[in-house]
Amino acid sequence: MLLAVAVAWASVQPVAAHHSAAMFDTSRNVTIEGVVMSYDWRNPHVYVSLRVTEADGTTRTQQVEAGASSVLLPLGLTPDAVAVGDRVTVRGNPSKRGAGSVVLGRELVTADGSVLPLNIGSAASRKAPENVAAMSIAGTWFPPRQGLFGFNGSLRTWQLTERGRTAVAAFDSRETAHADCVPVTAPTLMLYPVTSVVEVAADVVKFHVDWMSSERVVYLDGRNHPQPAAPSLHGHSIGHWEGETLLVDTVQFAPHKEGNAMGGLPSGPNKHLVESFSVSEDSKHLRYEATLADPDYLAAPITYSAEWDYRPDLTPTGLACDLNVARRFLTEE
Repeated sequence: MLLAVAVAWASVQPVAAHHSAAMFDTSRNVTIEGVVMSYDWRNPHVYVSLRVTEADGTTRTQQVEAGASSVLLPLGLTPDAVAVGDRVTVRGNPSKRGAGSVVLGRELVTADGSVLPLNIGSAASRKAPENVAAMSIAGTWFPPRQGLFGFNGSLRTWQLTERGRTAVAAFDSRETAHADCVPVTAPTLMLYPVTSVVEVAADVVKFHVDWMSSERVVYLDGRNHPQPAAPSLHGHSIGHWEGETLLVDTVQFAPHKEGNAMGGLPSGPNKHLVESFSVSEDSKHLRYEATLADPDYLAAPITYSAEWDYRPDLTPTGLACDLNVARRFLTEE
């Protein structure tokens, strides 16, 4: 079955970030004005600390949790976007834990009126350059967030085994793989809205994905998958060209708590992924198609397609995941 790319933002918002937004009241909006005390450019979260002056003249510290630097850099937030001492306004959602607790940032407005994204779903975004054209799949690409949102949202339409249904029902959003600095795997990884650099050589293609230092290697030298199997996070990939289209076959994935989809659908040792990568006719996009099979959790294979944007203007952050930052949400007040 061909799963639709577009799914409403509201239906997938809780699984769009590295951990669930369930600790925040996303039905309410807050606007906070203050002076920047600290600006921590980290993965998998950026944190901003503000000194806020109340109406009675007293001051307090307000912590703001933003998305990952790898996600926000392509959207327009940069390491030097704000500085200590800047007066800014933050729009976001309050914590369910009450006043004074950390706020989920959506957008930051600087003193000159510039609107900067603090979240994957922010309306603020960096515009793609015009008059650029990809000559092949090699180059720098950016998967728009709609591909990830659609994939996550479509999970509810998949045919799952009893084991798969049980895993999704029991999933605790506070115990995501990302909270342990373990990245998602393909196909989710290939849909993550971060800068991805594709390196093409005669006998190998490498995908450098700016999400927790992820790299996939596809061998084109005619080898088979090794036996006995040696499972790994991103599996073992072999491929070949059909014209200008790269076809990839990947097996030998190590078991992963969110290996088939964010939101609690694990993957097992029998996971099998077949993918294709090709440049669109207008040379501005990369077409991505994936067929995923995993008999332990999927009662039937699923097929999904999406597009990446050609973005030679983007540069990866290269930041590794900070475990303290990844697990900070567990103790935030």
